[in-house]
Amino acid sequence: MAKERTLSIIKPDATRRNLTGAINAKIEGAGLRIIAQKRVKWKKKDAETFYKVHKERPFYKDLVKFMTSGPIVIQVLEGEKAVAKYRDVMGATNPANANKGTIRKEFAESIEANSVHGSDSADNAKKEIKLCFKAAEIVG
Repeated sequence: MAKERTLSIIKPDATRRNLTGAINAKIEGAGLRIIAQKRVKWKKKDAETFYKVHKERPFYKDLVKFMTSGPIVIQVLEGEKAVAKYRDVMGATNPANANKGTIRKEFAESIEANSVHGSDSADNAKKEIKLCFKAAEIVG
């Protein structure tokens, strides 16, 4: 099977608590490679562009505000079935429903401040990666 790529974002609630290393240990422990990484602070426009698919949803404004509230770590992960594998490592969006040992079960503060974002499909992963990284920044 061919390697696949997915996008990971370590959200402001997790960077504020210095959990980047612990989260990355779980990612790497699951057999995914981090092939691009950068710590940034999104401007409102960045978050609006990234989450535009949710523009009509009631949580959109709060999501944009949260994602611009502090630094985030954006990463490209690579591995076999990377999208599905990372979604398993992240756990359910609501940490109360997440399996033991997942990132969200161990580190999330709430359903909103759930520590990580991951692409939900291979197609969306390609779009999200292109939004966040130049090809030269990805070193596989």
